[in-house]
Amino acid sequence: MAIHRSLVIFAIVVLMTPAISLATNFVVGHDDGWKLGIDYEDWAKGKQFFVGDTLGKLYHPKPFVSFGDDFKSCTVPSNNSLGSFTGNDTIKLATTGNKWYICGVNGHCDGGMKLKITVPDGIAPAPSAASTLLATNFQIFLGMIFTITSIVIVY
Repeated sequence: MAIHRSLVIFAIVVLMTPAISLATNFVVGHDDGWKLGIDYEDWAKGKQFFVGDTLGKLYHPKPFVSFGDDFKSCTVPSNNSLGSFTGNDTIKLATTGNKWYICGVNGHCDGGMKLKITVPDGIAPAPSAASTLLATNFQIFLGMIFTITSIVIVY
């Protein structure tokens, strides 16, 4: 009975692996993160963002969602729809459209700590052959681990 339960769990994990690998975690500002001195417009150039992706490495404790005119003028909105932050957070891109993020610390937005991205309608493009191969290899690895674990448990 334990083997059948393990097979079901393994099948669920294997089937979920490709779906999990489709979302991208973008490290904002590459290794430098969310801080002064980074050209976030340049960082975002050429990147495609989709619903389900995340923006990570927002280490500064005050990122704010902003809107068009407030973004241009670096006006911190009175209502931060992102909620409170610990300083080491990620933002999940849950909807399509334009997204504006600014730093709420006085002078930081004017110093360049602001990011505008667009999340288009539609789904992310199909994964590349390399990512599909990686997912397949990962699934094979999981299968091997499962098989070895099952043998050890049974005997």
